[in-house]
Amino acid sequence: MADMLVAQRHELLVRELEASGVLKITELATRLGVSRATIRRDLVDLETEGRVTRVRGGALLAAPTTPQAPAHPAAPPAPVPQDSGHTLGLLVPSATYYYPRVIAGVRAAAAERGARVIIGLTDYAQPRDHEQIAELTAAGATGLLIVSTGGHHLPPTTLDHLTTAGLPYVLLERQPQNPYVACEYVISDHQQGAYNAVRHLAELGHQRIALFTNGSPTAPLVTQGHAQAVHHLGLDPAAPTTDSGRPTLGSTEATTHYDHFINACRTTHTRAALIHSDHDAIEIMRRARAHRLRIPDDLALIAYDDEIASLAEVPLTAVAPHKHELGVHAAHLLLDRLTHPHPDSLPIRQLTLQPRLIVRTSSGSPAPA
Repeated sequence: MADMLVAQRHELLVRELEASGVLKITELATRLGVSRATIRRDLVDLETEGRVTRVRGGALLAAPTTPQAPAHPAAPPAPVPQDSGHTLGLLVPSATYYYPRVIAGVRAAAAERGARVIIGLTDYAQPRDHEQIAELTAAGATGLLIVSTGGHHLPPTTLDHLTTAGLPYVLLERQPQNPYVACEYVISDHQQGAYNAVRHLAELGHQRIALFTNGSPTAPLVTQGHAQAVHHLGLDPAAPTTDSGRPTLGSTEATTHYDHFINACRTTHTRAALIHSDHDAIEIMRRARAHRLRIPDDLALIAYDDEIASLAEVPLTAVAPHKHELGVHAAHLLLDRLTHPHPDSLPIRQLTLQPRLIVRTSSGSPAPA
């Protein structure tokens, strides 16, 4: 019986990692209601089985290194990928939000083509982009996948640093400031994602659709998409738009921003809003309840990111960028160039993926006339 309980817990651990990409030991212990020591032992067991990879303070799903068993006994096994000899250096600003699924996509594509992945972490609060690029290069990376800590547009100084490093590179969720730079990248069309969210609310009958953003690199793109939708769909521009400037989650400053936004919606008779990100949408939902507003009856909400939107008290309709696919496509672009006998003959490829809208309860039914 005890062995069965352990097996069940292992399956729950793997499911949590599949949903979130990377989780800390403390988060896993809280979610499963066991001690951190128990989680550590479980992760050791799962790593031995090749199902997870332990990292400092947590774990992530192991990338597939061997093909799955054939579906039919007579089917020949898929070939095991040969070691390409290439190592992809991946620079990301976070391993706990948004990027775990991107990382999983990179690792899956790299494993499929026999390449290694090494990860360098920078930080929005204390950027170490240039230092990490140098460290990834020194660690043996043969190509680089780059998510910088700045805004959507890569600073020229970082672009210069990449050029100096001398390695092929692909940008992820970033573009050069100069649109004419010959540079490969894979990005999400966040403007289109925001536009689709506003259009969905407009189709439900809302004429005023507010916007709340949190100062992230994605926020300006979401703001542009919201503004374009309001203009093209002929909506009332009086709906409030707020950017909180990235206060600490759970802080008094953050709560003040949420309350001001809710009050602005009430004052302007705005009954629908697009919220970036999931965390902010969940907190605004909580504060709206304190203001005696019901979701979605009094205020329809759409979250932007879809990291934890489905877990909200009222499941949040959400714009979901294709994060795993971003990682897969970026890794393939880079590996194509690294493995091609004449890489300079390859065209420069720039891919844009359109996010999808996942409709749940929080956006509600058509608004009353």
